[in-house]
Amino acid sequence: MRVLIADKLPAAGVRAIAALGVEVIDRPELGAADLPEALAQTSADVLVVRSTKVSAQCFAAAPRLGLVVRAGAGVNTIDVAAANRHGVFVTNCPGKNAIAVAELTMGLMLALDRNLVDAVVEMRRGQWNKKRFGKAQGLHGRLLGLVGFGHIGREVARRARAFGLSIEVFDPALDEATAEAAEVTRAPDLDALLRRSDIVSVHVPYSKGTHHLLGGRELALLKDGAVLLHTARGGVVDDTALAEAVRSGRIRAALDVFEEEPAESEAPFASPVRELAGLYATPHIGASTEQAELATAHEAVRIIDDYLRTGNVGAAVNLKRERAAHFTVVVRHRDRVGVLAQILGGLREEQLNVQEMQNVVFEGHETACATITLEKQPSATLLERLRGQPDVLAVDLRAVP
Repeated sequence: MRVLIADKLPAAGVRAIAALGVEVIDRPELGAADLPEALAQTSADVLVVRSTKVSAQCFAAAPRLGLVVRAGAGVNTIDVAAANRHGVFVTNCPGKNAIAVAELTMGLMLALDRNLVDAVVEMRRGQWNKKRFGKAQGLHGRLLGLVGFGHIGREVARRARAFGLSIEVFDPALDEATAEAAEVTRAPDLDALLRRSDIVSVHVPYSKGTHHLLGGRELALLKDGAVLLHTARGGVVDDTALAEAVRSGRIRAALDVFEEEPAESEAPFASPVRELAGLYATPHIGASTEQAELATAHEAVRIIDDYLRTGNVGAAVNLKRERAAHFTVVVRHRDRVGVLAQILGGLREEQLNVQEMQNVVFEGHETACATITLEKQPSATLLERLRGQPDVLAVDLRAVP
């Protein structure tokens, strides 16, 4: 089995993947345009990426490809619909870079409050300006509004509490018990959070539902002097609308992600927010610490190891969780060659589509039990025919609740 690594992983992670007994093709220099050809040439079974985009052409060019591992949190850089058409597992490593992103978020928060970037730039120019940079509001006692309360949002909250910030959260999935345990307050809706917060930090994945979640209308709700921090995914915030809001002098902002980001690690950067005095920007480095990269690499190794041993990826993001299964057939049978083939052959004759199947073997390897979930109910005739097979011990039909 071959594993193509199309982004830079820590050397320890590369060695750990190789230790699984697979052939590793380490090509960190590959870009999105190079990837389809590289997949075709290497006949890779597994692809590991960080920020490199995986297009529909990649799946079309790689008939052996069975698994794509995004060594990071989101999968918005992967054409998941194309993966579904080709039957390829897509998975990520959520939570492994949460601390790194939370640390950067707090760093940007402090930098904006104390004007650290501007102060450093002037000091390097030989300018001593204590009058200008000796002014800051401070963080203690201010209200931090978190948009999203997943792994990263929770790590930000933990650190923000240490700075004496009050924390309010907008996340439809957050229940009262979890909020109380995390020492945060639930906001009734996004608008209320934006109106009340002194600082707003965004921590939601990018999707159609979160595209421009914070646009011109939402940004207008922020109070004068408010601060917006965005370390989530480009496209969650409308960059053009944000540039207008910052340019007006009404709010300030710090961004690590943008709607249009270069595909290369070093490239010219054009953005409506690039030269605004009231905005600090970093080049999508939130997860880029040695600790986070190593933790993510270890999780990628674990996923690949599981795939090699079982052929399955339970945490894949593109598995259908709600199945159209209404009936389960439980078949206890002799553990012999051909028994399952006879059972599946009978189901095929009645055009019964298998939604899920598991076969477990009892100690001694004499008997086994197959559990098969189906869309439609098998006929009584088929069930009797299965019971009549010489190596079938029992057949039981159950309705799925």
